Amino acid sequence: MMVAEVQDSLLVVVHDLNRLDGLLAHAMENLMQRFTAASTNLSDPALAALTELEGVRAGLRAAVTELQFQDMASQLIGHTSKILQGCAYRLASESMGPEDGEAVPFVEEVPERPNPVTQDEMEAGSIELF
Repeated sequence: MMVAEVQDSLLVVVHDLNRLDGLLAHAMENLMQRFTAASTNLSDPALAALTELEGVRAGLRAAVTELQFQDMASQLIGHTSKILQGCAYRLASESMGPEDGEAVPFVEEVPERPNPVTQDEMEAGSIELF
């Protein structure tokens, strides 16, 4: 009974992480649309004489760079979800065994690398490709 409860809890956490990933993606799409609109508005030739404009543009470029955290967060959420789902299925399989006629769900091996994202700060030009 306890094993089933732990498995259910792990799968609920996986579901919640997937929802969080969707919320982050939606928020980032909205922010990118707003930043793009602001950048377009700042490109108006009538504003060319404003000296403060370059500072605003630089701030927008920096903000867009910082939005890369959504990609890193999404990778971490996916990695954590796979591990939790693998633990849930392994727990059920080892404690209860497969039921008659029930296929054992395919679960990827837990990745050797504990963390798919090694970057911990956002600065222009500090992108690690992997």
